[in-house]
Amino acid sequence: MADRYRPKPAIQRAREGNPSKGVISEGVVVPRAVLAEPDWVEVFRFSSDTAVESANVRCRDVASEEWRRVVPVLEVAAGIGEIDHTTVKDLCVCVARIDQAERDLSMRGLMVTAERGTVKNGAATIAGQYRTQLARYIRELGLSPSSRAAISAPEFDDDDDGIFD
Repeated sequence: MADRYRPKPAIQRAREGNPSKGVISEGVVVPRAVLAEPDWVEVFRFSSDTAVESANVRCRDVASEEWRRVVPVLEVAAGIGEIDHTTVKDLCVCVARIDQAERDLSMRGLMVTAERGTVKNGAATIAGQYRTQLARYIRELGLSPSSRAAISAPEFDDDDDGIFD
């Protein structure tokens, strides 16, 4: 279901044929760009602690894999620009951190022993918070089936009278 409080982007209204026949306000036009993959070492820094470093190595791999999976789709479907680089990078970081939290939950369990007895593993809370943020990124970037259903595929033609030409 579409969010009735969030206006549709101009490109989406154009793709859908502008059913209301109202004027399409383009808002800020973002030039399309091919996004360069971030240096994941800058995000997941090296650590002298071997446990932290092994987790960071895996986070780099997971984030890189997610970047290579998502960016080509977004470049074609959403027409992302350089301004979207941080949003896509944060999406990849969320996926990597969820993976890290889930691995911790698998290794230590949902309940852990602490100073005051058995308590909930903090990784469960962290995973939930990252999942909430990830859901926002997925909705904003049109990566879920429901958000994609509201967008029709662009038609590629040779005339130059299109909305973004």
